[in-house]
Amino acid sequence: MITALARSRVHYAWIVVGVIFLIMLLTAGIRSAPGVLILPLEDEFGWTRATVSLAVSINLFLYGLCGPFAASIMERIGMRRMMAVALVFITGAILLTTQMTTAWQLYLLWGGVVGLGTGAMAGWIAATVSNRWFVARRGVVVGLLTASNATGQLAFVPLLAWLVVAYGWRAAALLVAGVAFVLIPLAVIFIRNFPQDVGLRPYGATAKDEDPRPRLRLENPFTGALKTLNRSLRSLDFLLLAGSFFICGLTTSGLVGTHLIPFARECGIPEVTAASLLAVIGVFDILGTMGSGWLSDRFDSRWLLFWYYGLRGLSLMFLPVAYDFGFYGLMLFVVFYGLDWVATVPPTVRLTADIFGKANVGTVYAWIFAAHQLGSAAAAYGAGLLRTWLGDYQASFVIAGLFGLMAALMVLRIGRVSPRDILPVHQPELPATPAR
Repeated sequence: MITALARSRVHYAWIVVGVIFLIMLLTAGIRSAPGVLILPLEDEFGWTRATVSLAVSINLFLYGLCGPFAASIMERIGMRRMMAVALVFITGAILLTTQMTTAWQLYLLWGGVVGLGTGAMAGWIAATVSNRWFVARRGVVVGLLTASNATGQLAFVPLLAWLVVAYGWRAAALLVAGVAFVLIPLAVIFIRNFPQDVGLRPYGATAKDEDPRPRLRLENPFTGALKTLNRSLRSLDFLLLAGSFFICGLTTSGLVGTHLIPFARECGIPEVTAASLLAVIGVFDILGTMGSGWLSDRFDSRWLLFWYYGLRGLSLMFLPVAYDFGFYGLMLFVVFYGLDWVATVPPTVRLTADIFGKANVGTVYAWIFAAHQLGSAAAAYGAGLLRTWLGDYQASFVIAGLFGLMAALMVLRIGRVSPRDILPVHQPELPATPAR
């Protein structure tokens, strides 16, 4: 079947992108579940907002921290094996979550195992796939795969919210586990490491563009990832990319993705309707991210990031007063904010590839993405803690907005240093083995 697909009129690169889009879409649905589960867990177990937010924070932190090591492991064993193993662990952990009785079990299962499992299939895969399988349309591919996160929210959050209201949070968790299980055969059957595994060149490549010997890494994946980080930390551009992406995580999934539904509930909006706000963000994020991918193929990525972060900061500072206008005020926020949700990813990937090279983009971007998730974790727990202390979310949104404005200034410095400051990231390599 794979041979027939490789010989079809549709380049197999698009089949790989389609399958990975579906996997990332559904894992995004898995990651969106905590925002729906916060209030039911508080009601059943008597936990505080800070207690449940800590589990989400652990999940987001490990989701990002796992990325560089997962990227390095993928260079050694291939995407197919890594994704299949991660999905098995996710399925088991979520099933066990339905039987938990104490907070430490929530931290271990949803925070730890699910965080690591979803981190093995995080956004850094978009950087790897776009640079391995494509010469043309790389920005569009990154935008498409990044948009899968928003599409997952769009598809899952309202459904999970309805299940929680109608049947309880365990029913929602069982659905999430079932989705993870169904993904396993998709990864095993269709994913390949390189175009050469199916006898093709990358999409849009000519003979002069082709690397005749695509390579997997020989070095130990853990030491390799740490050496890549050590070299990258010597680059000011890496620090600026990682620092701005830390703020990206702080102002998106950590804050809004985790706390928008509880915030909307406190504004008197029903839970299912509140979940629809995240779905609307997802709809407009698809448009924004795809548009950002197209723009990053044509315009200076630094200026794109300047506008993305600046407008996001302003929208977050508007949010504390948006609820004064009820549901319609929040809808105005989510439409404007949704266009900017993860529009930062395509230009960030583009800058990473341009500065550190196509061969290194997977692991280097994974470390940058780890900074993103560290910001997400800080916001998820910090906003929950401030809510517990102050009784509302206003301060959290204003602080996040100020950070967004700071990131807008940071990104303009990227690429302004001498090329001698950009250290190449090399690792021992060996020829690729046949597709596994």
